[in-house]
Amino acid sequence: MPGRQAPAADPAYRRAAASHLYRRYPDRIYQGRLPAMLYAIGVLEVVVEGSGRVGSFKWLRAPSHAPEVVTQIERLVRDAAPFPSPGSRTSYIDTWLWDRSGRFQLDTLTEGQLQV
Repeated sequence: MPGRQAPAADPAYRRAAASHLYRRYPDRIYQGRLPAMLYAIGVLEVVVEGSGRVGSFKWLRAPSHAPEVVTQIERLVRDAAPFPSPGSRTSYIDTWLWDRSGRFQLDTLTEGQLQV
């Protein structure tokens, strides 16, 4: 059925998508353990077409105190296309862990956080 979305992707595709973003933006990845206090945390669902094109995205938890981060993440996702081809339309959810420096880690590949 056109426009119908497949169930959320398996963890392997989530990891492939996160790895793709890390390869695309190596200078934006926060190296090492994140600070105890992050500037923003957002949970984003991304729909990926079978070709790897980004179909759409939906914020499950947007960092409303930091609208500039929402804009930056949306741009990063759009500009990273095409993603690895999932074969058919799918979606994945990841949590963006955002530092004040503008660097980030994704929960899927995070190195953890420092303790207070």
